[in-house]
Amino acid sequence: MIDQYQNLVFSICYRLTGDYFEAEDLAQDTFLSAYKSLSSFDGKNERAWLCRIATNKCIDYLKRAGRRSVPTEDSFFAAVPVDDQSPEAAVLDQAVREELKRCCLALKAPYQDVAMDYFYHELEISEIAAKTGRNIKTLQTQIYRAKGMIRKLWKGGDV
Repeated sequence: MIDQYQNLVFSICYRLTGDYFEAEDLAQDTFLSAYKSLSSFDGKNERAWLCRIATNKCIDYLKRAGRRSVPTEDSFFAAVPVDDQSPEAAVLDQAVREELKRCCLALKAPYQDVAMDYFYHELEISEIAAKTGRNIKTLQTQIYRAKGMIRKLWKGGDV
């Protein structure tokens, strides 16, 4: 029985892991597990039984491999956020945010609240809807109109 399914089990292990040597080890573990649990096997469809054992062995290996990985310096430092903004850019960003806030506060209700939440606080429409209890379509219309009003104010015109 084992000779008949060696290539099948190995190919399953190799496809799931992508590592030739780990696939050999996992195939060997598969047959060892099958031998140990042979008494509980019902004798029907041994091919599916071995394939399932091999697949489970590979899944367990892949789960363990994820925990074993240690980040290298390159991948570790790539994941660390870097604030590479110059002081000038930070001041300009702050000035833009203050101008945006001024424009939003210059709007009349209900556009003022929607504009502050959407443009200044950067909330999603669904979050604003949950917060205010307003219809999403109504908020979308108000945001569209508020954007036009803010654009006019930004350019120096009146609303």
